[in-house]
Amino acid sequence: MRFNKLDLNLLVALDAMFTLRSVSRAAEQLHMSQSALSSSLARLREYFDDELLVQVGRQMELTPRAEVLREAVRDVLVRVDTTITAMPSFDPTQSDREFRVFVSDFTMAVLMPHLLSLAQEEGSTVRFHLMPQTRQPQRTLEQGDADLLVIPQDYCSADHPTEMLFEEDFCCVAWDQSRFAREGLTLDQYKAAGHVVMQPPGMDRSFENRFMDGAGISRRVEVTSYSFLTAAYLVLGTERVATIHRRLADLIQRGLPLKVMPLPVKMNNMAQVMQWHKYRTQDPGLVWLRGLLHQAVLRMDA
Repeated sequence: MRFNKLDLNLLVALDAMFTLRSVSRAAEQLHMSQSALSSSLARLREYFDDELLVQVGRQMELTPRAEVLREAVRDVLVRVDTTITAMPSFDPTQSDREFRVFVSDFTMAVLMPHLLSLAQEEGSTVRFHLMPQTRQPQRTLEQGDADLLVIPQDYCSADHPTEMLFEEDFCCVAWDQSRFAREGLTLDQYKAAGHVVMQPPGMDRSFENRFMDGAGISRRVEVTSYSFLTAAYLVLGTERVATIHRRLADLIQRGLPLKVMPLPVKMNNMAQVMQWHKYRTQDPGLVWLRGLLHQAVLRMDA
């Protein structure tokens, strides 16, 4: 198929090469020979009158023209995938579809078990790929690499729709043999204590860190973790404290010698939402998944 003398099939090859920055790996992903893909690249270079990808050392880099084209090509392919190839109906008991859902380990621990349980009770045959946090979650969505994001509202893109799932507050946890567990925790003690803090992989700051910085509260960070779930474990046997989500603290406290205490500073609640690509609003599979997530929230809090 051609448009303005461009073979549109070449856009799929171009997108793969832009993403992988390698002709050989793109050929492998597309199940093409390397020579065939090299021929496609030559035709694309001729059409756009630009090298598009150039060898720099051991890897290929995008030219300035290619950088401009990269997101436009991905947007076109996502739109085609979501509006033309989408199935008109969805039956979770007959589908082998895989849903790619972007979640933190907090959401994975407190919410996703209820989602999976509900899906099984429905007799669902779908699969779930739970994906880790990245620096730019909205880019993951826009490139079609995730079907759904479950993230704090503050991290959402203004370009795509969202739905509220639940609000979350925060608390402090300490080892139940620590002085904080015995004596309590004032604001001055909180500031002076050693802290275990979660730093999201590839992201600047967590919701908690954003709030503390904005409130002018300086903490003595002694341990940094990449996981919300492990922060509570890392205070055990120490005089350190961690600030974590209330639902996560309630879950972990059942099996660990922890003392859960109120946060000695008024912190805004976190709005946890789900976000999907604007082109996929009417996708029957995502409509089903979004509804199931709302049911999972009700079960989580029951």
